Amino acid sequence: MRAVSRALGGSFVRVEGTVDMMPSDILYHTYLGDDGRPRVEASEILRLAATLPVFFFNEINRARPQVHSLLLRLMAERNVTAFNRNFNFPHLLVFADRNMVEREETFELPAAARDRFFMEIGMSTPGDQETRRKLVFDPRFHDVDTLLENVTSGSFDFRQIGNVARSIQENVKSSAALEEYVLNLWRGLLDPASVGVALSDIDVATLVKGGASPRGLASLVRAARVRAWLEGRDYIVPDDVRDVFVEVMAHRIFVDPIHALRADEPVKRLCRAVFDVTPVP
Repeated sequence: MRAVSRALGGSFVRVEGTVDMMPSDILYHTYLGDDGRPRVEASEILRLAATLPVFFFNEINRARPQVHSLLLRLMAERNVTAFNRNFNFPHLLVFADRNMVEREETFELPAAARDRFFMEIGMSTPGDQETRRKLVFDPRFHDVDTLLENVTSGSFDFRQIGNVARSIQENVKSSAALEEYVLNLWRGLLDPASVGVALSDIDVATLVKGGASPRGLASLVRAARVRAWLEGRDYIVPDDVRDVFVEVMAHRIFVDPIHALRADEPVKRLCRAVFDVTPVP
């Protein structure tokens, strides 16, 4: 995240989730002044609001739901109220990760809150032996600050992110056949049994308790347009949808609690199966 912020030429704020964290901890901090009296000052995130493109919440599931609520408002409205005034965040992108190992003193985000995030990307240890060797033995990867110096600062102006995003969404088109294809995929996620999806050792008729929301499908199309643009096209093809499907959609599907104990594996299998039974235009 620091590398992304440096490349964008903007500020960077990182917050560590803790079990005793309160929403106010994000907005201001208190201390004793030289005169011994308590002082209250705006937090770093408020002071940098106008120039902040990257806000990283580390181990978000260690923080309480009240903190999640504030973060979700910040993501949706790009403003918060503090000190009797509004603070606007015109360029803000919110990133977060979760502690997936420990369960004590954690507050898992409900499915509806996870739906607010554009993508959910799994980060695992590299499987390639040569990459592992470099991470362990190459001194470049032992000092993050030195490594970040190789990133050109301000190679892209963070103030232009919104303009570029709007241009991509307005100029990358979708055909009627492609739109019907996406709607058929959505139907498969809402009611997989009705489209012939079958998964070994799972009753698909009871698997899904809540399918992807309209916001999720809109996010899928937005991501597919960006993928098409990166490939040098001004139109979406089915591979654009497939390439981003799991990262955009899997965390938006609510499954029966008995399957939720198996983490995200059943949902990812469902996503692949829906593609297998949906005719490609």
